[in-house]
Amino acid sequence: MSSQRIKTPCVGLCSTVYGDLVCRGCKRFHHEVVNWNGYSDDEKRSVWTRLELLLGQVMMAKVEVFDPQRLRVQLEQRQIRFVPDQSPYCWAYQLIARGSRMINQLEAYGLALLPEFRGWALPDLRDAIDKEFFILSEAHYERYIAPRFLAEGMETRI
Repeated sequence: MSSQRIKTPCVGLCSTVYGDLVCRGCKRFHHEVVNWNGYSDDEKRSVWTRLELLLGQVMMAKVEVFDPQRLRVQLEQRQIRFVPDQSPYCWAYQLIARGSRMINQLEAYGLALLPEFRGWALPDLRDAIDKEFFILSEAHYERYIAPRFLAEGMETRI
């Protein structure tokens, strides 16, 4: 595996440049993408934690990681980048996102699809996971971030 540490959630598919408030690629909020390089380690860790929790929620509803060590070894052997400190469910997403067209037996990677998803093709599952992750990120933005920005905007007008 690349010894290079992953320093940003960016996946190179930024949609905030087109006006999205939540990036369709990495699921960070527009202001997080713009200000990332100026963030403290604590601020970055906070963003990483939110992304991990939301992605983990989506993944746990679709996949079982029954052998995290096997999954980690497979990721390293296939040189698929992942964040070692994150949940194995985030690792599973990286595997599915990068290898969905090449994987024949998910069990060989320490994963199993939950019963309601066993008939799904992995590329379709990858797309469904990505869409649900984006929807949760948008909902989080609308619920917790947008009201704060609106309130801050009102304070500057007074």
